[in-house]
Amino acid sequence: MSGGEEPLAAAGGTAAEETSRIALSAAATELLRLLCDRHGPLMFHQSGGCCDGSAPMCYPAGEFRTGSSDVLLARLTVEGVPEPVGFWMSGDQFERWRHTHLTVDVVPGRGSGFSLEAPEGVRFLIRSRLFTDEERAALGD
Repeated sequence: MSGGEEPLAAAGGTAAEETSRIALSAAATELLRLLCDRHGPLMFHQSGGCCDGSAPMCYPAGEFRTGSSDVLLARLTVEGVPEPVGFWMSGDQFERWRHTHLTVDVVPGRGSGFSLEAPEGVRFLIRSRLFTDEERAALGD
């Protein structure tokens, strides 16, 4: 799925919906609340490029233009944030990571100047693990 379609996995009732492709650490949740208070609705994009391009970049919602090859992994529900936070990934990167569960986390250090968390002295990063056989089956992978 790409270009504005429904996310590949979402919270809900079916086995596939209960198996998510992406989650947030407690630190990422807290930082997203702060960033939303300062900047309004948010979105992530992960390009899969080198250096900071391999880290998830956080933008005001709609500021980064997604293309037809970008994949919407989820609309993340964040407690204390009124609107879901879309998490997009380039199609090429998704093909490499499609069998991986991702967790957005936060670590000390400065990431890209384009991502909203940069002035906070922290940066978002992805932690990953392979899906279990059960999770892959639930997602239809």
